[in-house]
Amino acid sequence: MSQTDADQRRISLAEAWLRQDPDPETRAELAAIVDAVRAGDPAASADLADRFDQRLAFGTAGLRGEIAAGPNRMNRVLVAQAAAGLAAYLLARGAADAAATTPSIVIGYDGRKNSAVFARDTAEIMAGAGVRATLLPRLLPTPVLAFAVRHLDASAGVMVTASHNPPNDNGYKVYLGGDDHGSQIVSPADAEIAAQIQHIADTASVAGLPRGEFATAPESIVEEYVRQTALVASPPAAQPNVVYTAMHGVGWQTMASVLTAAGFDAPTLVEAQIQPDPGFPTVSFPNPEEPGAMDLSFARAREVGAELIVANDPDADRLAIAIPDASAEAGYRRLTGNEVGLILGWQAAERAAAVSGDSGPSGTLACSIVSSPGLEAIADAYELDFEATLTGFKWISRAPGLVFGYEEALGYLVNPGTVRDKDGISAALAFLSLAAALKAEGRTIDDHLDAFVERFGCHASAQISIRVTELSRIGEIMARLRAEPPASVGGIRVERIEDLSDGFGELPPSDVLRIVLSGGGRVMVRPSGTEPKLKVYIDAVAETGSVAERRAAASAAVAALEAGMRELTA
Repeated sequence: MSQTDADQRRISLAEAWLRQDPDPETRAELAAIVDAVRAGDPAASADLADRFDQRLAFGTAGLRGEIAAGPNRMNRVLVAQAAAGLAAYLLARGAADAAATTPSIVIGYDGRKNSAVFARDTAEIMAGAGVRATLLPRLLPTPVLAFAVRHLDASAGVMVTASHNPPNDNGYKVYLGGDDHGSQIVSPADAEIAAQIQHIADTASVAGLPRGEFATAPESIVEEYVRQTALVASPPAAQPNVVYTAMHGVGWQTMASVLTAAGFDAPTLVEAQIQPDPGFPTVSFPNPEEPGAMDLSFARAREVGAELIVANDPDADRLAIAIPDASAEAGYRRLTGNEVGLILGWQAAERAAAVSGDSGPSGTLACSIVSSPGLEAIADAYELDFEATLTGFKWISRAPGLVFGYEEALGYLVNPGTVRDKDGISAALAFLSLAAALKAEGRTIDDHLDAFVERFGCHASAQISIRVTELSRIGEIMARLRAEPPASVGGIRVERIEDLSDGFGELPPSDVLRIVLSGGGRVMVRPSGTEPKLKVYIDAVAETGSVAERRAAASAAVAALEAGMRELTA
């Protein structure tokens, strides 16, 4: 096919898309690109090819991408197709169960561009297809939607959010009720939903999809989330001096209600970041993990002498914590996801031990395979079960007997009886409860971190993210590591390499390499599921000597492994 023929084919697809697009902004955008292609603009031709030669893939993470026109972007046409496909899946699943009632769905949305529009489109199309649809009453955190799926006993849930992605992105997360207990979808549901979405895209114009009346959830659903979440904390014996930021997201209103219900004083706010703003004007990237994202929090904390900084990402399903550190340039340092996860895991183990029966403590601590092995050490010490899962709370939340789960990317599940997903609000409350108890004893979070090292050893970690411009580069690096496995990394001997591509133990197949090293070190290598990155996770442990000696030994091992992996992935 000549280039001219290829352009004409894409122009025909674009014109068909334009006829069904209800959004004047994306219609104008696409019409201008089509005109430029007709005028012979090669950049416009490449742009049209990128938009129409493939679709934004629907998977276990749902949909996520840039808001723009075309099937390889997030827009009202794509969302309508997704809603109709999900409705068809729910109706087919219900038809296969003679005892099933009419399927139902609850839909939530955050403060990003088009979130409310995408949510309303979804509710109307679901209702038009015969699914009982309920829209949450206003923009709310993702954990409230995850809670509502279980609270309303809904067949499914949809959250319109792109979490901490760049400002012009949006996304579509799907949860299932019933036997899935409000967890995010996993295989084979993702493929089955994707097939229904593709069928809609191939056979129907979204302009002709029937739309119906949906219900709006009462505010009492949010109030019940607040009530149940407040139970995570004991009444505070002291009040930590806290600074809070919502990172221009939707966390603050719900967080404020939870803190009040739990008996905590209102924190000092980073006012410039407290209200939802889809432009995220004060941060280059609205992710607490990114350099500079917490600079305003650090400045506010210095002004008020804060003992703790609490940050949620824009949809409040993640939590970042920072503490005073005189050696840091900002006077504060953000704790890693592993540090917070291990502290909260220790707290959960203590609570499990406190309510243990005659047979001792029961329950499971779970984390992703790329998170710190330190959680297993906690589970062993408290005679609890431990489970390492593939990355994502769709897997962590399904661990049997779960009492606590986390992943190093700032995600924590502290109340599985209420929410089966990461929840930055309940996790913040659990952390504040710990900080309050420590303050009442005259101790700090830093003191508690030392106590952890003394009891469980120093579990140090680091991460390398290799961003690529060509996705094929990631496959090349993974293939080379498989074909030429290293005998050592950074001078530390490799004991074995476990390839998870065909599954490993009870883990399903995943494109992950686990390099096990002498001395208890470990390196995990995997492609990112959401970005053009290869990710390398490094862990080392030191269990002998003083606290300072353990920290020094573990840090030295991590530094050596990091240098070695940078060479191997260059």
